[in-house]
Amino acid sequence: MVKVTFSLDDETVGRLRKIAVRTRKPQSLVVREAIAEYAAQGERLSEDERNRALKAYDALAPAVQRRTPADIARELRELRRARRSSGRRTPAR
Repeated sequence: MVKVTFSLDDETVGRLRKIAVRTRKPQSLVVREAIAEYAAQGERLSEDERNRALKAYDALAPAVQRRTPADIARELRELRRARRSSGRRTPAR
């Protein structure tokens, strides 16, 4: 464990002390838990980021080609055949 010194305003110290008494935890543990929770929130997307990502997806999704299962199966057969023949789609001359 590393000791750290920093300054807090009176209001924040008051809140910290009340939380520590109410939860029966040391103040240092309350601070560690608060920092861990704050860090976890930072890993999630904000509402603005989420909305931008959804708009981008909505714009791109219609551009995705819709193919029938038969078309997909045909393309897979062609790819497998090409791999078996050294990667050539057409016979070597």
